Amino acid sequence: MISLQRLFGKDTRFFDLLEASAEEARQAAQALIDLLEAPEGSWSLDEFILRRQKEKRLNEEITVLLCKTFVTPLEREDIEALSSVLYKIPKTIEKFGERLLVSRTSLKGSEFMRQARLLENATESVALMVKQLRRPPPLEKVKELNDRLQHYEGEADKLILELLRDLYSGRYDPLQVVILRNLYELLEKVIDRCRDAGNVVFHIILKHA
Repeated sequence: MISLQRLFGKDTRFFDLLEASAEEARQAAQALIDLLEAPEGSWSLDEFILRRQKEKRLNEEITVLLCKTFVTPLEREDIEALSSVLYKIPKTIEKFGERLLVSRTSLKGSEFMRQARLLENATESVALMVKQLRRPPPLEKVKELNDRLQHYEGEADKLILELLRDLYSGRYDPLQVVILRNLYELLEKVIDRCRDAGNVVFHIILKHA
């Protein structure tokens, strides 16, 4: 396998920025867990805003670096695709937090904990996969990590069907149905973003296998 680090030479800035971006996504998922476990009166968007702002700065740094770098070891589209999908993870989590706080009088944080735990696992897998770009392991190892991420996404698909089945059972008033469905689908979208990030990493490494 061609070492991506050799292609980058001694300049590790792309690795540093992408790894930092994946870590911000992981931290945003952890912030969601912390919010859902906290007393409702202490709920705040501050941590979500911080993670999204940091992610945005990293995304901008990657764009600037791409513009300044004459020759890139990877296709520019691949670097941009990974940076973009990583940014969307904390951005969508923040959007979920905003809507949760707006509708909190009708909801309980525990209603979203199972999805949040799957998201936590998914972002941890994404962060680990992005780290593989610095010194790629055997392709089988990367495939194993990507398969794990696909498993979490599959479990999330099963879970949202279960949640929607309960939602349409008649136990909820119409307003709650609308609110809960929107929030469930937002969390599902974030997990899909994690799957997308894993696919981009796997695609990059396949090119250099």
